Amino acid sequence: MRPTPVLLGRSVVVGYDVAIVGGGPVGVALAVELGQRGISCVLIERHLTPQPIPKGQGLTNRSLEHFYFWRCVDELRAARVMPPGYPIGNVTTYSTLTSPYYHALGARSSQGRGSDVQDYYFQRNERLPQYCTEAVLRNRLKQLPSVSTLFGWTAERVELDDSGTSITIRPSNEGDDPFYSWSADTEQQINQDSSRGEGRRVLRCTYAVGCDGGRSLVRESMGIDRGGRNFEQRMVLAVFRSKELHEFLNRFPPATTYRVMKPELQGYWQFFGRIDVGEGFFFHAPVPIDATPDNFDLLGLLHDAAGFPFHAEFDHIGFWDLRIMLASQYSLGRIYIAGDACHQHPPYGGFGLNTGLEDAVNLGWKLAATLQGWAGQRLLASYDEERRPIFKETGEAMIAGGIDRDRAWLERYNPARDRAEFERAWAEYGSSWGMQPRAYEPHYEGSRVVIGAEGAVCSIHGRMSFKAEAGHHLAPVELSTGRNVFEELSDGFTLLAFGAREGDVVSLEAAARVHNLPLKVIRDSYREGRSRYASQLVLVRPDQYVVWAGDAAPPDATGVMARVAGH
Repeated sequence: MRPTPVLLGRSVVVGYDVAIVGGGPVGVALAVELGQRGISCVLIERHLTPQPIPKGQGLTNRSLEHFYFWRCVDELRAARVMPPGYPIGNVTTYSTLTSPYYHALGARSSQGRGSDVQDYYFQRNERLPQYCTEAVLRNRLKQLPSVSTLFGWTAERVELDDSGTSITIRPSNEGDDPFYSWSADTEQQINQDSSRGEGRRVLRCTYAVGCDGGRSLVRESMGIDRGGRNFEQRMVLAVFRSKELHEFLNRFPPATTYRVMKPELQGYWQFFGRIDVGEGFFFHAPVPIDATPDNFDLLGLLHDAAGFPFHAEFDHIGFWDLRIMLASQYSLGRIYIAGDACHQHPPYGGFGLNTGLEDAVNLGWKLAATLQGWAGQRLLASYDEERRPIFKETGEAMIAGGIDRDRAWLERYNPARDRAEFERAWAEYGSSWGMQPRAYEPHYEGSRVVIGAEGAVCSIHGRMSFKAEAGHHLAPVELSTGRNVFEELSDGFTLLAFGAREGDVVSLEAAARVHNLPLKVIRDSYREGRSRYASQLVLVRPDQYVVWAGDAAPPDATGVMARVAGH
């Protein structure tokens, strides 16, 4: 049921449980997560339609699991721009695209690097432009009656008080230039004077979430600072069409991204990505700090990276700063931030959108649990303690560390100095790059709402395993019915009871009722693939992470349920 507007002075005041500022993919995803749980929320987005910039294209196996639970995974796959089955792989070359030295990772596979971890996830990965992903999520929102959408509205002021949050919004001007919060040339958003002007509304909400990008108004309004590493490097994003480049790339196995490593670029990439299979591409590369579309030869840069001249027609040229930034905290009072408002980094490795979607899921079920009355105070607090360390390590080890490792490698090896040494190192480089997906396994072992090992921490450094371990993602297995366990998981907590004693199951069910914890029990035998969990009892929370596992009910089952609910 939607809230009823109230006229207060010249402003219309509307109340919601949650207001989401920013309707990019993370904001829309959060609205879907909350809407499916019956939470009254409003989504405020300045743009009427998704902006046609093809970033955030690579969606991981884990992200596709979210779309499965959001009940729109088939629609997402149908929105794919590339032909069905076209490989999601990448090519890395030395010096230019014409180089004899290249590695093709995931080529000839429709899953790309996702195939390395496919067995551990319920969904295969996917690739499509971010604006297509947003469109699928927007369509899903239309089916959720508890969600109100305000597309074409701009948030201009965010204020926190003892009873909640006020957000002042105004209609976006149709003549406004497109707003790209990632752009190097976009000004920081700040609270505006909202005392004058027609058509403004004030939204009152119990909780507010800023999903409004790197120049976040919500984060800035709350005085949350950021730190990190600034590489002092301006980068270009160009969107262009070229059938000649498409034809040339047939020299490689079919792939979707092409990374050029140049010694003189000191570890930074020149990066071509397909939008479609035929002529559409985007391109990232370092440029001079004063580069603009008017004073820089971008076509010449494309030719330099490719190693040959070709015709290209540009659809968009923009610039961004190569930096890795992390907010000092993800919340203040009843206000939270998610996605790029929390963490900002270059599009290396496809971490940005996938990390933001995981933020939305993690925060969404915890907000819903709190509003529904069965969560303790620690549950919402665990959003920061679980998600913030994940990006901190991702930024430091995977992104900045990758740039530093590439820089050192390029300084050490050069075919002009020692061809034999270079070729040995180049072969080893390709092998190590292929192992990276298996080494990246974000987990929450150190969370206060997980029954993990003493002294454990939340980290990206885990291992892909079928063993059910507290704080780790649940791997999919087949039930004796032929259905996958993921098809039976509930939107609350789920207890997997595989060959477990009925008395232990009853004990855990009773403990859940003490704290009004929503719990579904899945009973099955402890045979076949199910024994790979290495525990007969596995407690899984709403985001498919294991919070406790064992072969018998714990002595203090009530205490376990209290802890995982945040009490």
